[in-house]
Amino acid sequence: MPNFPIVSTGEHVTRQVLSDHPDLMVVAFRFHATGAIGALHSHPHVQATYVESGRFRFTLGEHEQEFGPGESFVIPPGQTHGCTCLEPGTLVDSFTPRRDDFL
Repeated sequence: MPNFPIVSTGEHVTRQVLSDHPDLMVVAFRFHATGAIGALHSHPHVQATYVESGRFRFTLGEHEQEFGPGESFVIPPGQTHGCTCLEPGTLVDSFTPRRDDFL
């Protein structure tokens, strides 16, 4: 089983691939400080996000919504999304197909 590196994705934010297969990838995003940003972006993958810990305000297309521990949601392909960390914590994202740009 490969050991994937922890990569900085912005100030106070890291990413680590947890598992990967051409059809599916699971990734942990750790937000280490209140106010840390997951920049607005979009991609052609379906993304499911699970809030393991912390609290986050997400922009999902034209809407904003807060999510906390134990909550999850799906982001369709091509939808612009991003988040602001309200309480430090971890998001576990699954992507299908995998994000080759994360390898």
